Amino acid sequence: MLKSQSSFSTMPLDPKVNPREFLLHLYQAAVHRALPLHNTAAYLPSPPSRESGGRTLVLGAGKAGGAMAQAVEALWPHDAPLSGLVVTRYGHTPPRAAGLANRIEVVEASHPVPDEAGLAAAKRILGLTQGLTKGDLVLCLISGGGSALLTMPVDGLAFAEKQRINQELLNSGANIIEMNCVRKHLSQIKGGWLAAACAPARVITLTISDVPGDDVSVIASGPTVPDATTCADALSILKRYGIEVPTAIEAQLQSGALETPKPGDARFSGHEVHLIATPQQSLEAAAAAARTAGIEAYILSDEIEGESREVGKVHAALARGAATGKGAFKTPCVILSGGETTVTVRKQPAGAAKGRGGRAGEFCMGLALGLQGMEGIYGLAADTDGIDGVEANAGAYVAPDTLARAAAQGMKLDGYLDRNDAVGYFEPLGDLVITGPTHTNVNDFRALLIW
Repeated sequence: MLKSQSSFSTMPLDPKVNPREFLLHLYQAAVHRALPLHNTAAYLPSPPSRESGGRTLVLGAGKAGGAMAQAVEALWPHDAPLSGLVVTRYGHTPPRAAGLANRIEVVEASHPVPDEAGLAAAKRILGLTQGLTKGDLVLCLISGGGSALLTMPVDGLAFAEKQRINQELLNSGANIIEMNCVRKHLSQIKGGWLAAACAPARVITLTISDVPGDDVSVIASGPTVPDATTCADALSILKRYGIEVPTAIEAQLQSGALETPKPGDARFSGHEVHLIATPQQSLEAAAAAARTAGIEAYILSDEIEGESREVGKVHAALARGAATGKGAFKTPCVILSGGETTVTVRKQPAGAAKGRGGRAGEFCMGLALGLQGMEGIYGLAADTDGIDGVEANAGAYVAPDTLARAAAQGMKLDGYLDRNDAVGYFEPLGDLVITGPTHTNVNDFRALLIW
């Protein structure tokens, strides 16, 4: 079990004594860097003046939503009015610090498939924009996961159909940019519609990036920024992955009736967007922690995408090259990467047990397969929000003896890969990484230790 984030220590660990704890330490350093309380103060504006009569309204959605709201409450002037509503994932509201005034309501809903609680929260959030004036300030707190949590289907799309489309997108292997393009064009609140509803108030968005390239129009499907994608793009993606939508909705996509607000729209005039935490910053924090322990660190990229198991195999090849002196990395070292990979869920025979796992676990199965027990290489992959998919683990750990220990229990990796069952594979080995919700989200974290 990983230590709580409040007890994070900068004291270096000896990677040779305990590689597992060392890699967990690097993960913890990455998460610690992305916590909202450490990153919010520099981007907070001054409250509206009392003379103007303006108020400050906080709206938001995402896995880090609860922590972001508490950060604003802690940093906002105590004598300045503040109110609002933020929705986060079930179980992701952090414990409230003693004495911290509760001025922003936080509600919880389902992720990654939306539920009625998320629908109710989205309706309430949109309702709070009614009556805003030019003198008002709206602080929007946006983080990954907001697409599912901030759900409000377009007219004519039943909520059950929206849930089905969302689940099929998750299973399809579509990347986050593709998924969120579709989500934006089937929503009344994403794709810039939330900010448009706030007009004529001033809108300042504080966001934590969980997407490759830190494109703010993709994070949580960009509820507060213009959208450059089109109905035609969304329709093409749906067809590419064989996902059906109701005939009436398909017709509206074809006609452009479900188009989102575009760059240059006057309703976004004067708005500000600030990235307060990014995957690259977290990778750099992990690299610094490795170097403090005397281990060189290399960051591949914070934008790696692709099928999770295949990305795992590529990382294995890089690690094998480094270990044998054939690569560009000098050992001992740590290789770090981030981004958002995808998992295409394989169809199973009727009645077959359903696999459990997410991107990080699937990566680790691919990594173990590629390493084939090579000595001197250890790996960890985990989602920085503490939840890999919908399971209780953040990710998994791979060691030189992983395949051998599994074989001793009669487990063959190929079968687990075939049914996307990372939890079933790593749980009996004691190699799941379990942290609980971290209250932030800068997406996938991967670290390989090579001697």
